[in-house]
Amino acid sequence: MSQKPIALVTGITGYIAGWVAKYFLDAGYTVRGTTRSKASAQPLIDVLLSQDHTASDIQIYEVADITVPGAFDLAVKDVAVIAHLATPVTLFATDPDPVIRTAVEGALSILRSSKAHGNALKTFIQMSSVVAVVDPRNPSAPPPHVFDETEWNDGAYKTIKKLGNGAPGPTIYGASKNESERAVWRFRDEEKPSFNIVSISPAWVSGPPIVPPTDASKITITNQTIWEIFAGKSEWFPLGKFAAYIHAYDVARLFVWAAQHPEKANGERYLAAAGAASEQAIQDILREAYPGRRDVIKEGEKGKGYNKEYAFDPEWYGLDVTKAVKATGQDWIKFDQMVLDTAKAFEHLVYTA
Repeated sequence: MSQKPIALVTGITGYIAGWVAKYFLDAGYTVRGTTRSKASAQPLIDVLLSQDHTASDIQIYEVADITVPGAFDLAVKDVAVIAHLATPVTLFATDPDPVIRTAVEGALSILRSSKAHGNALKTFIQMSSVVAVVDPRNPSAPPPHVFDETEWNDGAYKTIKKLGNGAPGPTIYGASKNESERAVWRFRDEEKPSFNIVSISPAWVSGPPIVPPTDASKITITNQTIWEIFAGKSEWFPLGKFAAYIHAYDVARLFVWAAQHPEKANGERYLAAAGAASEQAIQDILREAYPGRRDVIKEGEKGKGYNKEYAFDPEWYGLDVTKAVKATGQDWIKFDQMVLDTAKAFEHLVYTA
């Protein structure tokens, strides 16, 4: 009997990484995950085991510090694909140095281990972000402008060099994603590894967490707005004017597709976004789906502030995401479905609050 290929998912306890792990398992891979603490992976393992996967198909390796040279030497052995998602995820950092350094050195650490010890590695997939592509500071791309995979958010790092610790948290995060992805492509060009390299740049990722949250404090920041509106809060985490969204399922699907189609994916960047989100749209969707909560979910101004089919504002910034759709032959999950999938995962919290 042939042995299953191994997919290494770094930062496996993360919100998106958990779904990536599940999708690789569903596709017939053995999944090997890295995490800072093996104990922290147990809730995810329990969920995966409850979904017809076996303990022999899930391996957990402890990597306490992803920036340490050789930290991934053991983890990369015998793996066919690496999905690298371990990186600092915060919009509230005040010191850019540790965030950017960890993102860049973490990516380089696993790439160096992969080149030296990844004897079976065929594809390395870097988890980038839309914020590594979209640069609203670029004077040559004022709105209306549609960004695509040829563009880079180099303006974030330039802003940090100018402001230092005065830079906003989202700018620091954008710089960390831009600089880490840049480092991955430089590694490819300079080190010429034998394995394929792909990057995936998702927008604001929402959707149900694979591990049901035990309380609201466990809800990831990208699901905060949906949760807070669903819970009837009068204020919620603002999505901002340019709020491109993507369902977590679509991100996980794209990782597996890239691993299974190296002849198409090698050397490519893929934007993953389905359209533009808005707080009012969330209110409208949830009030319609949960009529019994209409006295709880704020009404706002029904139908205002978003476009049909949740399309990007043609007078503002947008994203050209046709590359991934054409390559995979599959369109994105729509915003209303993403909101409903997310709310479903939080019902046990709102009805027991």
